[in-house]
Amino acid sequence: MKIEAVTLRELHMPLKHFFETSFGRTENRRVLLITAHCEGLEGWAECVAGEGPFFSSEWVETAWATTREFLAPLLIGQNIEWAKDSAALMARVRGHNMAKAALENALWDAEAKAKGQPLWKLLGGTRSEIDCGVSIGIQNSHEQLLEKIETELVAGYQRIKVKVKPGWDVDVLGKIRNRWPQILLSCDANSAYRPSDLDHLKKFDEFGLLMIEQPLWHDDILYHAKLQRELKTALCLDESVHHARDAATAIELGACRIINIKVGRVGGFSEAVAVHEVCERNKIPVWCGGMLETGIGRAHNIALSTLPNFQLPGDVSASQRYWEEDIVEPEIEVTKRGTILVSKAVGTGYAPRKDLINKLTIRKEVVRNRAATV
Repeated sequence: MKIEAVTLRELHMPLKHFFETSFGRTENRRVLLITAHCEGLEGWAECVAGEGPFFSSEWVETAWATTREFLAPLLIGQNIEWAKDSAALMARVRGHNMAKAALENALWDAEAKAKGQPLWKLLGGTRSEIDCGVSIGIQNSHEQLLEKIETELVAGYQRIKVKVKPGWDVDVLGKIRNRWPQILLSCDANSAYRPSDLDHLKKFDEFGLLMIEQPLWHDDILYHAKLQRELKTALCLDESVHHARDAATAIELGACRIINIKVGRVGGFSEAVAVHEVCERNKIPVWCGGMLETGIGRAHNIALSTLPNFQLPGDVSASQRYWEEDIVEPEIEVTKRGTILVSKAVGTGYAPRKDLINKLTIRKEVVRNRAATV
């Protein structure tokens, strides 16, 4: 499979409702799409880097420049047998996992099309239906949060995850539990707490949570291990795990009992599968986290979630939760029982809506060699 060119596109898409975490509020998404052109085939992927360097040191501008100037030129002209081979070709560039993931994942899509297979089967997936949960950001009021949870439960979602931070945590969790004592509930702190908050974090044990996600520093494993020994509730690591070695370290130290796998965070499908395998061998369940993706990135999350150790509902929800109109067809839908039926079509099973993509595109470059053309 010869890699002939790479197209970068930036789209601007407003969210239907703002999404707020401990490090800020997002109302509009800058979406970076990657297309890999391989001997008449197109593979599509989405770079999940955000509007600024907050969740990660990567953001749209760094991902664009690094892809255009360094990563795409390392791939163009190469003839690879497997999409996973691209990871080694890009390895001389340190970091920039989200940019690397977009390129590698686009090549996985192209490979699946070349081989006439669904992407999820090419990855080694086994599930024909995946369980779905939702992530609900910090709201303007407790009442607004409870209304949103009610809406998602009526829609059938199997797990509710709420964002928390100091001042928006124990009271909120208490109100949720008082109203819905039996729902599968978890929370995500996005690194908002410190070890000095131990006594406060112990109060979270009162609420029967599935997990507390990433309560401490984004790059920490050791102090999470110390915290896990003090809490009854399972900790889940997200930002701390960038590759399979991090997962192995976290498991050996006892830093968590669950791991969230985000394919963009770990650098692409090949490393995501490796993290999955480490967790599976050690009987640590995993789930797929979301990054406010369009249907293109969401389709990749669906494919990843078909692997056997994705035992917990992921943040892989319907297009209509985020977008007035998604850029794939068909749009991604969730059944009334809170699941997504996995497409048997070749590739991701969701075709890019090129007409809408072109309409929303504000910037586009095609890289054919070491020089970029507009």
